[in-house]
Formats: sequence, structure tokens, C-alpha cells
Amino acid sequence: MTRTEIASIRVHFAGRLIAVAVGSLMLVPAGYVLPAIAADAISATSAKSTSSDESIRPFHINVPQSQLDDLRKRISETRWPDRETVDDSSQGIQLAQVQELVRYWGTDYNWRKAEAQLNSLPEFITTIDGVEIQFIHVRSRHPNALPVVLTHGWPGSTFEFIKSIGPLTDPTGYGGRAEDAFDVVIPSIPGYGFSGKPTDLGWGPDRTARAWDTLMKRLGYEHYVSQGGDHGSVVSDALARQAPKGLRAIHLNMPATVPGELIRAINSGDPAPSDLKTSEREAFQSLSTFFGRNAAYGAMMVTRPQTIGYSLSDSPAGLAAWMYEKFAQWSDSDGVPERVLSKDEMLDDITLYWLTNTGASSSRFYWENNNNNFSAEAQRTKEIKIPVAISVFPKEIYKAPESWSKQAYPTLYYYNQVAKGGHFAAWEQPRLFAEELRAAFKSVR
Repeated sequence: MTRTEIASIRVHFAGRLIAVAVGSLMLVPAGYVLPAIAADAISATSAKSTSSDESIRPFHINVPQSQLDDLRKRISETRWPDRETVDDSSQGIQLAQVQELVRYWGTDYNWRKAEAQLNSLPEFITTIDGVEIQFIHVRSRHPNALPVVLTHGWPGSTFEFIKSIGPLTDPTGYGGRAEDAFDVVIPSIPGYGFSGKPTDLGWGPDRTARAWDTLMKRLGYEHYVSQGGDHGSVVSDALARQAPKGLRAIHLNMPATVPGELIRAINSGDPAPSDLKTSEREAFQSLSTFFGRNAAYGAMMVTRPQTIGYSLSDSPAGLAAWMYEKFAQWSDSDGVPERVLSKDEMLDDITLYWLTNTGASSSRFYWENNNNNFSAEAQRTKEIKIPVAISVFPKEIYKAPESWSKQAYPTLYYYNQVAKGGHFAAWEQPRLFAEELRAAFKSVR
């Protein structure tokens, strides 16, 4: 985000540490270096920072009512396309589904609840490599908690992990042990949420991974682990390849395991080779369907992020349909995402993209990456020398077979198939997600 955009959302910095309690957890981390500013909150335009400023500054959200009023006005003036000519979603997300979601968005949805939820957490912002990185940081009350950086994807955001914070930081309240506890850091990828929008090239997975290592060390952590799905898996892979001092292991829920020799056949829609095992054949067919029928959004964002950005920035209905289709396709919901995510939860995420005007900037991460995120060869997984853990959720875009996973990641030490959940693992099944992280990272604490 530019400073003008940040100012328009009235992001304020608090001038003193405030202990924010969720349950019995004291969430404000100790040891932060705060800028010398007044005790009363001031607008971000008054808090000057430079590319060399390493301070960590408290962050608060207060969207002007005029922006919310403008959103509702735009929704009320939506010009809808005619109905699809099929009785399924083969032409795209169906008109009736989107109309119901957008109707609710324009009448009953309340952004202030989402805003209050975010503001109840310890939020911060810091400048790394010339870009402001906004993040949530929750320390556990349990001693020797393992620091973990959680990276979201698209069309997700930090909202994906909110429900996992409790189970991760306070495991004794959710069936775990005190020694299972994590300190949780949830940054927004540059170009997403309230992080800055890069104005130079190169902000892909590798540069983001380096920024995450800088962030974790700036927070005072000498060691940590990394977790991610979607973009988060690609960033975690990059971090693992870089192997900075202190990174103990990574955990992925959308790993890049497809052998290089199968990529061309999958992309071309060729039949699966006859020598594949059952799990491998199922994975091959899932990806063949994905690239053949459901990956048009990615092709657009990889090749023309600016072009699609005009629609995502100007039309609430267009933005909602673009994102809601993925909630429907990729969640463990048989095409009805409301079965696992409430309308409010999905609209929290969609509204965040709208208010921060990040339709184009978030798409550019695809342009910067421009690699097959499922290909072990493209993601250079065999270069990874640190421990790797994988959890496979059944309704992920494809279920990574154990055979491919072992081949792709020579340092794989944990592999488990989970009973339920989809692409948005932490969002859909936060307790299962937390249990997987406890199990996966137990041996590297």
C-alpha cells in the first residue's frame, strides 16, 4: 500500500505498549523497539520511516465509514450477467450463489466485527527491504514455545490462521500439552492485506522468504519453523532452500511433489501412464482436471495481473465471484463453501482485499512466481537440506502421494493424510491443523 492509501484507511500507531488479552494469554511481545511518538494515536502519514528503519511499530485498523458506505452503494448498483446455460458450475460459479453472497454483503455483513477481531490481536508493522510488512504476533504463555511463521496464499489472507492461534499458542486448552506450544507470527505477503505494495520487481517467493527470516530474527528468535499452503508452501520451500541459520524445519499442506516427467502430460491432458500407483493416478487425474478446466484464473494472474486488476479494483461483485469460486472449488464442502466457512468469514477476507485495493498487487505475486507450484522440479525441492513435514488434506487441489513426496523431498521426516479439510486447511479445520503442526514439529523442538 502507498502512504496515501494507508492514510485513507486511517491506520494508527499507538505510542505505548498495550497488553491485549485473549483468554489468559498476554499477547503483546516483550522486547519491541517502539518509535518515539506521542502517547495519543497518530495517523500513519505522521510516522515517517525509511528503508533503513528496523523499528517494529504497533498497528491498528480503523476504516472510515465513507469507504464502507461506498462499498454498499457499489454493491447495490451491480449489473449482473445473465444466468449460466448449464445446471452446474462448468461455466463458472453460478449466478444464484454469487447473488446470494453479494446480497448478504450489501445488507447484513458487518466489517466492524472483523476489524475488531483483528484489533484484538497484537498487530505490528515493520519495514524490510524497502517494503512495509504488516503482521500478527502472538506469544504463548507457555515457556519454550516454538516460534512458527505461518504464510497465507491467494485468495486467502491472515484471516486463514485466526482460528488456529488459540490451539497453537494455548494447546492445553485444546487437548494438547504445554510443551506443544507455539509462538505465532502471521505476516501479510507484500501486495496483500495491510502490507506494502512493492513498486519494484523481484518480490516473489525467494525475496519474501528472505524477508520472513529477517522478520523472525528482528523479533528476537534464534530458531523457528515455517508453515504454509498455496503461496505459503512456495515461500516455505524457498526459505528451506535458502536454509538460513535458525530455520529448523518446514511444514507444507500443498507440497510440490509432482515428478518432472509427468508435468508435460498433465498440462497436455494426456492419459495417466499405466505404471502409476492408485494414489499417483488419482493425483495425476486431479491435476489434469485442474489445469484443463479450473486454472484459467491462474493463467490470467500469471500473465496479465494488471488487466484483471481493473475488474478486481472496480467491481465488488467481480471481486467476490473471482474469490468465492475458489472457496467453493477448493474447500471440503462439495461446492457449497458455507458448509465449512461462514458467509461472514469469507466476506471478511473478500472485504479485506476490497478495502486495501489489492486485487492487482496480489495478482502480481503470480506474475513474479510464474512457476508450476506443484512441480518438484520447478520448485527445486531436492535442493532442500533441512527437515520437511507434509500433511495432506483430502480436498486439496491434489492429494500428494507419499511416494512422490519422498522422491521430491529427500529430507521428508513426517507425512500424514488427514481425515477432512481442503485447500484452506487452517481456516476450515483449525484444530486438526494445529494437531498436525504439533505432531510434525515435535521432533525438531
